[in-house]
Amino acid sequence: MAKRKLKHFAENLTFPHFFQPTPNELIAGFNLKGKWKSHFFHNNNPIVIELGCGKGEYTVQLAKANPNINYIGIDIKGARMWNGASTSLKEKLVNTAFLRTRIELTYLTFEENEIDEIWITFPDPQPKKSKQNKRLTSPKFLNIYSKFLKKNGIIHLKTDNIQLFEYTLEVIKNNKHKLISATYDLYSQTNLSYAQQIKTFYENMFLQQNLKICYLEFTLNNDN
Repeated sequence: MAKRKLKHFAENLTFPHFFQPTPNELIAGFNLKGKWKSHFFHNNNPIVIELGCGKGEYTVQLAKANPNINYIGIDIKGARMWNGASTSLKEKLVNTAFLRTRIELTYLTFEENEIDEIWITFPDPQPKKSKQNKRLTSPKFLNIYSKFLKKNGIIHLKTDNIQLFEYTLEVIKNNKHKLISATYDLYSQTNLSYAQQIKTFYENMFLQQNLKICYLEFTLNNDN
């Protein structure tokens, strides 16, 4: 397993669409900040990011379904990200990129209004109350996203964790963000979009355990 991880880490360095700047490089000024469209994607299409992308299933599947939208998968676990990065390269998906960095540093990788939409798919729920600031839908992280997400840009959350789901609903309410939709059982709903129906490796595991998938989407209150 260790040898495989090392191999994947090494291969990531050879991928033209895989970026892993160091914190010092980000602080000094990331060369793609504000220039993702012009210097990497070479188009003016919208940019959607997947936070905590893991194996990158959502990034890859969304990119395949929407060639006129650019997608960036973001995570800190490079060995997992190799799956999505290698798959997108083999399938010649020119509208994908992968960024290995800590999510709390993403404000150093994107310029104001550079991102159109955010997907948060099955993040670590950080169940301990003492670690709620580490939840990817905490006020701390939403403030980070506000630095680069366009006004009225939608944030999607899919999770099997009811505690995280209800915590997020509370954060939305308390901070006067705009809730667009929410459900405790996504697959009981009708007329789901293709994006909502994409299933990750972990989601399939949860479904096999008969767990319900919670889903919500909202926009930020930029007056906070």
